[in-house]
Amino acid sequence: MKKIVYLSLGSNLGDRQANLRNAIGRLLELGDVLEVSSYYETEPVNFTDQPWFLNCAVAVRTDLQPRDFLSGIQAIEKSLGRQRTQPKGPRTIDIDILLFGRQTILTPHLQVPHPSMAERRFVLEPLTEIAPQVMHPKLKKTIRQLRNALPKSAGEVKKLART
Repeated sequence: MKKIVYLSLGSNLGDRQANLRNAIGRLLELGDVLEVSSYYETEPVNFTDQPWFLNCAVAVRTDLQPRDFLSGIQAIEKSLGRQRTQPKGPRTIDIDILLFGRQTILTPHLQVPHPSMAERRFVLEPLTEIAPQVMHPKLKKTIRQLRNALPKSAGEVKKLART
């Protein structure tokens, strides 16, 4: 059965726009890309001594199981030069699974809904653009409600014009 998976993509090394475009193109290997948000320039969180990120949200319809989908996005990250040398550090591409249909998943390698998504403006701003009425399966609030509840201190996010 096909599910809609919502992803957060980010890049802060090299040609950030090209990195995002390449990753989105490669997502076609995992399913149908239904929607892509605008790009947003966002300040780094946790480890702040690094370049700003370019982020977007993507909706993909897939018939893959969560574990296989995760393996697929990790292969895409690796093929686009992702190196996991520093937690929360600079990266060419980062792809996070935010929601996988209405499923709640808790394994050592995958937690869905993404455990930090409700606290991150760089996730919720682009996701609100493409999925404002989608319900968070644990918090029972829409993505728009979660975004609207964020404090001003939740990070700076600048929407870029579509290219």
